[in-house]
Amino acid sequence: MARRPRQRDLVNGAIGPTLLAFAMPTLGSSILQSLNGSINTVWVGRFLGEDALAATSNANMVMFLLMAFIFGFGMAAMVLVGQACGRGDIGAARRAMGAAIGTFVPVSAAIAVLGWIGAPLLLRLLGTPADSVPLALAYVRVIFLAMPPIMLSALLTMGLRGTGDAMTPLWFMLLSAVLDAGLNPVLILGLGPAPAMGIAGSAAATVIANIATLIGLVAYIYWRDLPLRLRGHELAFLRPDPALARTIVAKGLPMGLQMIVISSAGLATVGLVNREGVATAAAFGVAMQLWAYVQMPAIALGGATGAMAAQNIGAGRWDRLGAITRAGIIYNLLITGALVLLLWLIARPALALFLGGDSAALPVAQHILLLTNWSFLLFGITMVLFGTIRANGAVIAPLIIMTIGLYPIRLGFMLGFHPILGSDALWLSYPVGAIAVLAMATVYYLRGGWKRGRMGGPLDPTEAVEEAAADGEPSGRLCPSG
Repeated sequence: MARRPRQRDLVNGAIGPTLLAFAMPTLGSSILQSLNGSINTVWVGRFLGEDALAATSNANMVMFLLMAFIFGFGMAAMVLVGQACGRGDIGAARRAMGAAIGTFVPVSAAIAVLGWIGAPLLLRLLGTPADSVPLALAYVRVIFLAMPPIMLSALLTMGLRGTGDAMTPLWFMLLSAVLDAGLNPVLILGLGPAPAMGIAGSAAATVIANIATLIGLVAYIYWRDLPLRLRGHELAFLRPDPALARTIVAKGLPMGLQMIVISSAGLATVGLVNREGVATAAAFGVAMQLWAYVQMPAIALGGATGAMAAQNIGAGRWDRLGAITRAGIIYNLLITGALVLLLWLIARPALALFLGGDSAALPVAQHILLLTNWSFLLFGITMVLFGTIRANGAVIAPLIIMTIGLYPIRLGFMLGFHPILGSDALWLSYPVGAIAVLAMATVYYLRGGWKRGRMGGPLDPTEAVEEAAADGEPSGRLCPSG
């Protein structure tokens, strides 16, 4: 496939400006996703109160865990599509996409059924506050119905980015966000002819928005005759080739496992927070909404650093790796630092959007932000270091470091110091974990053997990018679009 004029050259030219421009599409997509979630949280908090807010916080953590499962496999499909596009083999790209869809659509349908049945048990395992259980059950059951269209949309989006098309996923993400946010008050309150569904209306809005977006995305792919469309004999690709299916699973499992480690640690934290009562659970849910924005630049810059480092390794340009990593760290400190400062200045009015000015959860949420926000500066540096490390195929060490930092250190701090510090142990565990992970990542970056893994010869750029793409939302790294 011929290089498009808008595709960026990551191997030559100025490093800093190229890295920053390359990170912007991922950042834009992340902003849209989080903005949609935040708007929906505002509707729920304002119209239905703190019990409903705590309920959606618990349900959303469940959804994040499920999306973590599909994320790694979608990344693997994107890699295969990108490699095929890179060598101009559109047939292979369609075969890979068909295998991914044929493999994981039935899996997502099974998850929807099992989730509906097992939702009460899942909420008990999370320790959902008793006052929030009925609301959380109504919400999470409807959300499970949305999993098949959500997962299929995610696969198609990653596949399109693998072809180098970053704009189509961005436009349809915007459509989904507008529909979801717009339908929430209509279905919650029963505006016009719509029924008043309460918290189930918020979940129903997500279902409708994702189904409509999926239908629109598929129609657009066929209307524009995009590379991933399947016609005629190509529809047989939906019956997965065993070798392709094994490749997708083998490549996707480590990436998905890391996301599951992160999400499961979050679920464990929610369980501990729920013991503190509804007000604290609601405050924590709102804090997570704001954290999503603060960590966006770190994730975007980590992904861009990894992709840029991978292509330079593939081209034999080892001399540029240090400058790429430094540029990523500097941009993270500047951008994330500005966001941390801004949130410190506007914390109360920002939180009041979700909770209302008189909410008992408002001072709790302010206190949480005061203790945790600065740790995202450290998180951003870690993401950049991991991006460079993974660019040379070292994917196990970052997984181990993250697991140690989240479980024995962060969760261990929560449990061990709670009798002494009370709920502050929950919030202080975030900077404690961030310091530990950054320390381990820095030692491995400076002293570890990640550079020796591929020193025997130049790594093919597409293979290098495949191994680097383990953090953040994929943004067409194999055929990067400007």
